[in-house]
Amino acid sequence: LCNTGIRMLYLHFYVCQIIFYEERNFQGRSYETSGDCAELTSYLSRCNSCRVDSGCFMVYDRSNFMGNQYFLRRGEYSDYQRMGMTDSIRSCRMIPQHHGPFRMRIYERENFGGQMHEVMEDCDSFMERYRMSEIQSCHVMDGHWLMYDQPHYRGRMMYLRPGEYRSFRDMGMNSMQRFNSMRRIMDSCN
Repeated sequence: LCNTGIRMLYLHFYVCQIIFYEERNFQGRSYETSGDCAELTSYLSRCNSCRVDSGCFMVYDRSNFMGNQYFLRRGEYSDYQRMGMTDSIRSCRMIPQHHGPFRMRIYERENFGGQMHEVMEDCDSFMERYRMSEIQSCHVMDGHWLMYDQPHYRGRMMYLRPGEYRSFRDMGMNSMQRFNSMRRIMDSCN
């Protein structure tokens, strides 16, 4: 039992792993983590490339999981500018693997007001499917999701994990920005 527990603990930390590098093309000093990091400049002076050995991560161009967000799965990312980032990577959040159903309620207005729809699958256009021109709040009951500001899973994205999101504007979205599509994060951590 003890060896199994140690092996399970080891697998947990091995399963999700990302390595950040100060320079492009995996050069310079590096920092490795298997979890969330609110401030990468505590470990590196800057971060311009990274390698995801396993798992899925969101990386942010500002500290404390703020700013533009980018979804990374297993692979090599040799230059932050090729990922569409205008600044270097400043923080990251590990996305845990989800087993089970996906469920979210989307609302037309802040504080869960206006028209509401319960969603359990990907949606490539809120306007086409639900006739909703705006989504300003949501409640994620199950699973991890990515919201996109353009239809067909394009444009800026926002990572949502289980919880209540009463106002996307309070989360840093400007009043002109709207979500137009969303998908479930179903990638496995391997």
